[in-house]
Amino acid sequence: MTIEGKATFTIGSAFYNPNAETVRDLAVLAAAVYRRDRGSLRVLDAMAGCGVRSLRYAIESQADFVCANDSNSDTQTVLRENLAQLPPEQYQISDRDAIRVFFDCYNHQNYYDLVDVDGFGSPVPYVHASLSACAINGLIYLTSTDGRTVTGRAPDNCVADYGAIARIHPAAHEQGLRLILGNVQQQAASRGMGIIPVFSYFTGQTYRVMVRLVSSIQLTEQNYGFLGFCHECGTYQKVEWRKLGRSQCSLDSRSLVLSGAMWLGHLHDAGQIAQMIELAKDWNWTAQIRLLELMSMEAEMPPYFYTLGEIGRRGKLDIPKSNYLIQTLRDWGHRASLTHIDREAIKTDADLPTCIRAAKSFAFRRS
Repeated sequence: MTIEGKATFTIGSAFYNPNAETVRDLAVLAAAVYRRDRGSLRVLDAMAGCGVRSLRYAIESQADFVCANDSNSDTQTVLRENLAQLPPEQYQISDRDAIRVFFDCYNHQNYYDLVDVDGFGSPVPYVHASLSACAINGLIYLTSTDGRTVTGRAPDNCVADYGAIARIHPAAHEQGLRLILGNVQQQAASRGMGIIPVFSYFTGQTYRVMVRLVSSIQLTEQNYGFLGFCHECGTYQKVEWRKLGRSQCSLDSRSLVLSGAMWLGHLHDAGQIAQMIELAKDWNWTAQIRLLELMSMEAEMPPYFYTLGEIGRRGKLDIPKSNYLIQTLRDWGHRASLTHIDREAIKTDADLPTCIRAAKSFAFRRS
């Protein structure tokens, strides 16, 4: 038997990644906040595997009902055994293709408050259909395990999947999260709806985004566009659609390398993160609190970061501590924070030359 959170289960022949426990913790917290605020919670676990997520939603988030679906018939036995510990009226099990399940929900107007899509590869094939299964103001939780595509190492695949171009640069993993969010936002807009990111999480291997579906279009020229990177000076800047033909570095007028279109708005909803932190404190989830507090700090920062290694390499200096850099930049009137995406990086609205000057001031003080 395996224990995770308050769930006890067997794995059998189903896929189970113990290293993704934090991913599930965040979902359980968000779902529990939803249940507390809305008074009810119905969950569709579209790719349930052994059922650990379904169990945790039912037990810890207090979901009123969970539909646990997995198209792999080999996992049905262990899925049924694990969920048998729940009251029979609290769950349902099926073994159909996830997209068929989503469209059945739409056809029968059987919408869910949380749709969890934990698949392999790109999430894009499931985005349009998952929107059909989610209630307005409900949550959709998506996974991508295809880091090569979203970090610029397979640009043709990125065009095919996201209708966007991804380039290689130091903040490419944040680009991965933003390409996924941008695709969901665009597909929602095509149906007269929108999404608000609840949280976005890069685990070091996979990309997870939880979004809230809303009834009005959220996509604008300001929050959906391109990210420009100057290889000469290392600075990033946002580029709007109407300025694509005039996109050049604001520091040296060189041409920018562009990635996009992608989501350029907030990575997380600061208000939702605050509620998740309070609940995590009630549950004594210390590690999750630290992660969420980091997310809170970076929630409304620019859509990129600068690695300490890049600052040191371009400035030809020893890498200073991130805390000193952040405080110095704040003292100079800039916004700055750490980022959960890369623990050896900072997010700031200062350009890279300013970050280098801040780092050199540290070296000067030491000399």
